[in-house]
Amino acid sequence: MDMKLEVVILPVSDVDRAVGFYVGRLGWRLDADFPINDGYRIVQVTPPGSECSIIFGTGLTQQEAGTLHGLQLTVTDIVKAQKELTSRGVEVSGPFRDETGAFHHAGDAHRVPGPHPERASYGSFAAFKDVDGNEWFLQEVTERAPGR
Repeated sequence: MDMKLEVVILPVSDVDRAVGFYVGRLGWRLDADFPINDGYRIVQVTPPGSECSIIFGTGLTQQEAGTLHGLQLTVTDIVKAQKELTSRGVEVSGPFRDETGAFHHAGDAHRVPGPHPERASYGSFAAFKDVDGNEWFLQEVTERAPGR
């Protein structure tokens, strides 16, 4: 049986401000905005090219706004992605790679500035935060590992 990640719920403090960031600044597609009633609103947005969407709103999660860290977007060119986000007014740290050459550590203590020296697939990262402090990572994937 196939199981696909369809939606991630993102904790935000101000729904309209989050719409402004994800749709207005990042340019993500607004799929739905359902103001059901006072205290219950559902907004769904999708990054370009993604099959997984993000849902935020009011009455959707008890998680505190800004506490989701480690969300990851895959890009084919980490430098180009960083430049595009920066041109949209998003502060991006990176590109960087982890000192181990593997997946990035939490925090920034083990970061080595610059993309992977050989631009190895899965080896380069960048990071940004939304208006609440939820942290996103970009990972450069130019060639998928077998079976993916």
